[in-house]
Amino acid sequence: MVAPAVHIKRWTRREYDRMAEAGLFGPDERVELLEGEIITVTPQQSPHSACIGLIDGVLRQAFGPSYWIRIQLPLIVDPDSEPEPDLAVVPGSPRDYVHDHPRTAVLVVEVADSTVAKDRTYKTRIYARAAIREYWIVNLADRCLEVYRDPVAPLGQAALYRSSQKLTPSESLAPLAAATSTITVSDLLP
Repeated sequence: MVAPAVHIKRWTRREYDRMAEAGLFGPDERVELLEGEIITVTPQQSPHSACIGLIDGVLRQAFGPSYWIRIQLPLIVDPDSEPEPDLAVVPGSPRDYVHDHPRTAVLVVEVADSTVAKDRTYKTRIYARAAIREYWIVNLADRCLEVYRDPVAPLGQAALYRSSQKLTPSESLAPLAAATSTITVSDLLP
């Protein structure tokens, strides 16, 4: 006996937004659209929340008032993905995005405890495909910062970052879009 073919429905950002507007997701239900799949966002533990607060303060100081540090808000990157990164640094102010979410960011940061696999696969592909120049994963389990830079999309292959490195708490770096600001990794970790 031949097993029936399995067909998976991939959702577009437009369909996903219509579902949200129709109230198909509960008020406390956190989901995001990643490569056409609706993914449940795991509840935050205290270290994750504290880490977001620490990173927010560091990035505000590094980037200054010309940038808005968005926390867990949608980023429109392609027709089948609408991630809500833990932090995204976008040019301008909230008033610049009254009519539509940003379509890019100069830096995206994900805080990973139980989500490190998703952040290294789905999110890395999505952000590289969107040509986001710099993507950080603050890895709470390993107490390090994973830095991804220089996105490329080789013909016929998945998008990726050419450069990736892991920094320990004692190391420092300067964000590409705030090259005169030095950030010590330990300042990002709770």
